[in-house]
Amino acid sequence: MPNTKQALKRMRVTAKRTAGNRHIKSTVKTAVRQFSDTLAQGNLDNAADKLITATRTIDKAASKGVVHKNAAARKKSRLTKRLNKSSAAAQ
Repeated sequence: MPNTKQALKRMRVTAKRTAGNRHIKSTVKTAVRQFSDTLAQGNLDNAADKLITATRTIDKAASKGVVHKNAAARKKSRLTKRLNKSSAAAQ
């Protein structure tokens, strides 16, 4: 247990920030999973919409510092590459 008032406050702040970060990470994972599921079903128009949603979610996480900006760019690039590969195979 912390001994000082400041240490108690740091514990409270850390818990609050951790909860917020966990929520943002979960939202990113959900958006990516929805995109993957839609792409697996072969619905390319719907997958393109889900990609836009996932990209927006990843950008928000990067702007808040939950995800590093290079990691966010890498995730977006890989998702876009998957969509492009699937649409090329469909044609």
